[in-house]
Amino acid sequence: MTQPAGPAFPSQRTVHASRWALIASLMLYSADVSTTACGAEANVPSADELQLLSDFFENEVATGKISGAVALIQQHGRPVYLKTFGMRDVRTNRPMTTDTIFALRSMTKPITSVATMMLVDAGKLSLDDPVAKYIPSFADAKVAFEKTNAQGEPSFELVPAARQPTIRDLLQQTSGIAGAYIGGWVAKLYAEGHLFDGQFTNADLAERIGKVPLTRQPGTFWRYGYSSDVLGRVIEVASGETLFHFMKRSIFDPLGMTHTKFVLDTPEELALMAEPLPGDVNLVEQERMRRSHPEWESGGGGLVSTIVDYGRFAQMLLNGGTFEGKRYLSSAAFKDMTKDRIGPDTGIGHDYFYFPGDGFGYGYGLAVRTGAGETNQPGSIGELKWDSLSGTYVGIDPKLDMFYLLMEQTDNERGPIRVAFRKLVYDAFTSNEVVRVYNPVGR
Repeated sequence: MTQPAGPAFPSQRTVHASRWALIASLMLYSADVSTTACGAEANVPSADELQLLSDFFENEVATGKISGAVALIQQHGRPVYLKTFGMRDVRTNRPMTTDTIFALRSMTKPITSVATMMLVDAGKLSLDDPVAKYIPSFADAKVAFEKTNAQGEPSFELVPAARQPTIRDLLQQTSGIAGAYIGGWVAKLYAEGHLFDGQFTNADLAERIGKVPLTRQPGTFWRYGYSSDVLGRVIEVASGETLFHFMKRSIFDPLGMTHTKFVLDTPEELALMAEPLPGDVNLVEQERMRRSHPEWESGGGGLVSTIVDYGRFAQMLLNGGTFEGKRYLSSAAFKDMTKDRIGPDTGIGHDYFYFPGDGFGYGYGLAVRTGAGETNQPGSIGELKWDSLSGTYVGIDPKLDMFYLLMEQTDNERGPIRVAFRKLVYDAFTSNEVVRVYNPVGR
């Protein structure tokens, strides 16, 4: 059984004390924030601070924590920082390059969400459509509730769903569809569903998921799982095309994302693929699973891409749904997609497994910055972000007219790197002469 191809609960591992000291100091420094946001025109990145970003990744490679990475910061439509580090494959000593191809894992989800909203714009989908309209096995949805049997052992009982899950629920991860990573009785449910047995298409997987009980009543709880994989099948039914063909025709070809796909076709492409370190056991296994199922076009985590390709997609989002004169999302659809949908006023709950993180809400496939949070992470209100099991990361900051993008292949080190990367990027846009842009809500 695999877990969802995306952000997972923090792994328990030991890291060097000096590295944690650096990250801790970064977090403490970020707590000194201003209450005033400044305009994008006032912020240009500092060359000295960008060098600290380079120093950080050079050290990560030199100390063997990662094999390599590529980082991009783009402001006002132009790259202000683009640098490669280390190797894309330590076994072959192939160097990291800007055309290196990475497994996106959960950074597939924003692309799947955009594809869905394009079909909503075209009138081929409604956000309030029940999932069962496209995937019949969801028609008789049941919800499992945890209980204890007479022997004191954990068990569950099934009750009818109060309502059917909808397309909106899939987009905002409130469908009740979970994943085995939660453990306990939820893992037992998903193991009994035999979701990944044999070879399977999007249609097969979605039908199997529809037969597994939901873990929460639809619309009541943010629970990360296979919702975007189900959404991939919905897109196929609504468009009459495979997921890849719809994405290629509607998004990849128009945007010029020539290396973004589910399956690499040629030896030349395969040679460009970034590989995790052999000791990154979970990611190695997740990649083995993905590559052994070329028939499965996972809307939740199956795409591969380059930093240049994904940068074009991120710029389109930064532009509010347009790129080089072409509109991909209507203004209404973009606004709907990037609004926090699970905040305190919605009545939607969440628990420890809340991957948007402190200070963030969630829209459709993207986390949305809503406040400072307890950790006072740097950033701007309204910033969008997402990351993945393989360590890929994107942040989109409209206030600075800037996005920042990291491509790497590591599960073991992604947590600490994510904290440091975010902090170092925002430090580059902040100096003693420029007011900080963090702007905590309510101050």
